[in-house]
Amino acid sequence: MTAKQAGRRLPWGAMARMTGRRALAAVPVLLLVTFAVFAVAAASPFDPVKAYAGTAGLTASQENLDQLRANLGVDRPLVPRWWDWLTSALTGDLGDSSVMRQPVADVIGERIGWSVLLAATAFTVAVLLGTALGVLAARRRGGWLDRCVSSAAYTLEAAPAFWLGLLAIWFFALELGVLPAGGLTDTASETVTFGQVASHLVLPALVLGVSQLPWFFLYVRQGVADALDEDPVRGARARGLSERTVLLGHALRSGMLPMLTLIGSRVPELITGALLVESVFSWPGIAAATVQAATSVDFPLLAALTVLATAAVLLGNLLSDLLYGLADPRVGFDG
Repeated sequence: MTAKQAGRRLPWGAMARMTGRRALAAVPVLLLVTFAVFAVAAASPFDPVKAYAGTAGLTASQENLDQLRANLGVDRPLVPRWWDWLTSALTGDLGDSSVMRQPVADVIGERIGWSVLLAATAFTVAVLLGTALGVLAARRRGGWLDRCVSSAAYTLEAAPAFWLGLLAIWFFALELGVLPAGGLTDTASETVTFGQVASHLVLPALVLGVSQLPWFFLYVRQGVADALDEDPVRGARARGLSERTVLLGHALRSGMLPMLTLIGSRVPELITGALLVESVFSWPGIAAATVQAATSVDFPLLAALTVLATAAVLLGNLLSDLLYGLADPRVGFDG
């Protein structure tokens, strides 16, 4: 194997080592998160037995309520209940959801795909549109496009995702009537088709993407603007390279580095925003299940959803560091 080949393989080994270290560090974090979920749920004023019984619990005797409490296992101490759930989860058994009346794995499996579709589409919109607008604004700093988009970005930073969703429904669905107001398919449809899903995805994905766009735009704008003032970029211009080559081949690559750190830090906001947007647009993701699990103190479902969200945040941070290391070899992966 030549030295050149070894040099190409080295980063992948370093990336694997970083991934392994992060995976080991994630274990105690996830354990602590699951225990915290059970502890907070145990201290919650909501009674899971009354939530499970519904209106029947209003007339049920105390003996029947106590029996139901024993059947659900909520009469046991906190630590044994958490330990039993944890050991079962490690074998693939996430337990049964008391509020959904079905296995937790089925609850998540039926909904997680739609949530991932919404979040991935919105994240793609935010990154691509934010990057394009950031480059254009940095190229003409102080121009009308820079001033307009920067003002809009600062305004959107303070706008809640659910407010943007309601505004989008009013304008595009009610006033213009060009897009559906919510759901996954048309009201009278009995089958899920690609065309219906795509049309119903447009508004929630755009709203969620626009709510995340300001940070990507501002980071790219500042990064590219700083890169345009650096000596290497000035040297590229002095050599007679075209403005397009200078902007995309030199300034953008250097200016994108700060933006890569955003990927990990925006994942929690993306998850929170997705839950709000799903609720506004009646998108069949995990939002409704999360709300019901929290208000009904559904221990197994609440713990599984929280672990899932925590794992997504940890993976986002890892992806951000890996991308930064690939983009800038000076950083490396062993630090």
